[in-house]
Amino acid sequence: MDFDYSIIDTVLKEWGYGASSIIPVLHAVQERYHYIPRAAFPYIAKQVDVGEARVYGVATFYENFSLEAKGRFIIRICDGTACHVRKSTPILEALRTELGLSVQKRTSDDLNFTVETVSCLGACGLAPVLMVNDEVHASMTEEKVHALIGELKTEVATEVVHA
Repeated sequence: MDFDYSIIDTVLKEWGYGASSIIPVLHAVQERYHYIPRAAFPYIAKQVDVGEARVYGVATFYENFSLEAKGRFIIRICDGTACHVRKSTPILEALRTELGLSVQKRTSDDLNFTVETVSCLGACGLAPVLMVNDEVHASMTEEKVHALIGELKTEVATEVVHA
């Protein structure tokens, strides 16, 4: 399958073709695809006139960039001390079971959900806590996980019907 570079072309027109535009271009590409496709690296490098290794190096240096496909809903569950003590592990397992995911398989096949653990979300007073994209969900329980995933699946199904 051929990669469609038109999205990257649009991003480059917005951010420019210089080496200083690498980070915003990578952010914009990731925003569109939910990750940075491997095919994007040589293309971006050529367009901004730098080596492919430099573009790849920027993408792999910053933790915010991902080279793996991620779901529309990125669920980050905190496993910091406060959340761990308040039983974040059973919540993580409930998420994985509900979505058919595992330690090795973090993204659903339909690319709707990705589950990640993070060291700390900085919301210890809300423990155990998780985030769905940018929305915080406090005092999570296994029962709340089932309800949350049900709501998100309904949202996906509703959008498919209206699409």
